[in-house]
Amino acid sequence: MRIMKKVTIWFLGLSAVLYAGEKTTFYTPQQDLGGLEQNSDTRSDLPNVLVLGDSISIGYTRPLTALLKNVANVQRPPENCGNTARGLVRIDAWLGDTKWDVIHFNWGLHDLCYRSRDKSGKVQRDKINGKQDVPLEQYEKNLEQLVQRLEKTGAVLIWASTTPVPEGEAGRVAGDELEYNAVAEKVMKRHGIMIDDLHTTAVRFNSSLWAGPGNVHFKPEGSGKLAAQVAEVVRDGLRIKKAE
Repeated sequence: MRIMKKVTIWFLGLSAVLYAGEKTTFYTPQQDLGGLEQNSDTRSDLPNVLVLGDSISIGYTRPLTALLKNVANVQRPPENCGNTARGLVRIDAWLGDTKWDVIHFNWGLHDLCYRSRDKSGKVQRDKINGKQDVPLEQYEKNLEQLVQRLEKTGAVLIWASTTPVPEGEAGRVAGDELEYNAVAEKVMKRHGIMIDDLHTTAVRFNSSLWAGPGNVHFKPEGSGKLAAQVAEVVRDGLRIKKAE
């Protein structure tokens, strides 16, 4: 019997990956699943933009695609990119053979998430008894490797800061994202990479734009506001690429 050591599965935004003997599920809200659909409205005369990220980025991919219609071909992997450990496993597949002009990317919310196993062995968010997916020190090392790989594409790279963790989130500690963003900023500055500060934008959102109390996700209106900012930063990246 042929044994597969690593198996990647995705179904309607529920993504699972096996790495280092661990199985982690990366959740995408039902309302955002449309962001996983392949953009079929592409043109050979337009530059190519790749979006990499978790369910927050999935939420703003569809409105971003609409905002950049006739400006760029916006694509993303048909799965939740999860944490940096998953990124290291899947990055080559996500990049594929497309010549990317701009890559807008983020990892963080899943890295800082605490998880444990219940009695049945199911992995669950648990900031009381769990352990972080990717501790801060390892997060920096993983980001460094990912950035080095992304630089080989020749694309203009744009890092998106991790959006806020609200109080009461089941597996995340509010404020941890600030530490992870500080580490990410250090890596990006070391490589001269543009930063799209989505955290500062989202932290100013009122409750009507959030999916609910203790929820890291946004309503479509909130995702739309993030998309508007991403679109402007991507346009800047496209101008830089064109001038090269």
